[in-house]
Amino acid sequence: MPAKPLALTQGDPAGIGPELTLRAWLERRERALPAFTWIGDTDHLSAIAGSLGWTVPLRTCGWNEACAVFADALPVIPLEAGSGTAIPGEPDPATAAGTIKSIDRAVEAVRSRLAAAVVTNPIAKSVLYGAGFKHPGHTEYLAHLTAQGGVEPRPVMMLWSEELAVVPVTIHEPLRRVPDLLTTELIVETGRIVAAGLRSRFGIAQPRLAISGLNPHAGENGTMGHEDAAIVAPAIAQMQAEGIDARGPYPADTMFHARARAGYDAALAMYHDQALIPIKTIAFDEGVNVTLGLPFIRTSPDHGTAFDIAGQGIARPDSLCAALKLAARMAEHAPADAAA
Repeated sequence: MPAKPLALTQGDPAGIGPELTLRAWLERRERALPAFTWIGDTDHLSAIAGSLGWTVPLRTCGWNEACAVFADALPVIPLEAGSGTAIPGEPDPATAAGTIKSIDRAVEAVRSRLAAAVVTNPIAKSVLYGAGFKHPGHTEYLAHLTAQGGVEPRPVMMLWSEELAVVPVTIHEPLRRVPDLLTTELIVETGRIVAAGLRSRFGIAQPRLAISGLNPHAGENGTMGHEDAAIVAPAIAQMQAEGIDARGPYPADTMFHARARAGYDAALAMYHDQALIPIKTIAFDEGVNVTLGLPFIRTSPDHGTAFDIAGQGIARPDSLCAALKLAARMAEHAPADAAA
C-alpha cells in the first residue's frame, strides 16, 4: 500500500458518491482497501450515514495522519463551501461550489505530495453547468488545473479491468462525426500517451497495443470504407517506427474474446461504443475509468451519479473500490512521480 493516502473527492453530494464512500470504508478490511481521505462536507456525509443506519466514525485530520486514522475512522478534509443542503436524488446547482472545491483540494494535495493519487466520485456536468462551470467535463477540468505555461496536458481516458483495458480514440461524439474527426495524428498521439502510461503507471516495460479498425472487418481491403487503410494503418506504422508495439488494424468484432485479449495490454478503439460495450459487458461492476496523460494518477468509478437510487443504500461500491485499489497499485508502480 502507498505510504500516503488517496485523495477521494465527494462528487455530486446528491448522487451516490457519499454512500459509496461510506460503504467502501465499512468494507475496507474484507476488500483490503488502501487508506483514503474524503474531501467534502462532514455534516452531509454524517447525515447520509445516519439516514442509512450505518455507523461510520468521521475524523477530521491532516493528510499525514490519515493512514494511521483509517483503520478506526474515515479521515475527512472538511470543505469551507459545504453541501449540507443537498438532498439525495435531487441535484442542485447550489452544491456545485462544494463539488468543484473538493476536486481542487484533491489536486492540490496530490501535487503537493500529500496524497498518492486522486480518486474522483461521480459528478453531474449538467448541475455544474447550471452554476456556470465552463469546462466540457471532469477530465478537462483536471487538465486545466495542471496547465503549465498556459498549455494543458492532453488527457486520455482508459477503461480498465483485470480482464480488459480499452481506450476510445474519439469519445463523446455523434457516430456520424467520427470519420471526420479521426486522423492519423490523433491515433498516434493517443497511442503514445497510452504506451507511456502503461510503462510509468502499470510497470509494463513494453506495452502491446491492439488497434481496431473503424469499419466492419477493418474495411475489408477497402470494400467497406477507406479509413482503415488511409488513416488507421499509417498510424500503426508510425507508432511501430517509434518503437511502440502497435498491431492492427483488427476487426473490432474479433478483438475482445478471451484468446484475443491475451495478446495485448490495451486496445485502442476508434469510437465510444466500440470501446465501452466490450468492457461494460465483461466488467460492468468492476470497471475503472483511468485518466492517462495527467501529471498525477487519477482514477474514477466507471458509472455516474445514479440520482434515481441515491440515498437508498443499494448502490454497489464495487467500481469505487476497484478505482481505489487501482490508484494505489499505480502509485506503487510510479512512486517517484505519482504526485508530481
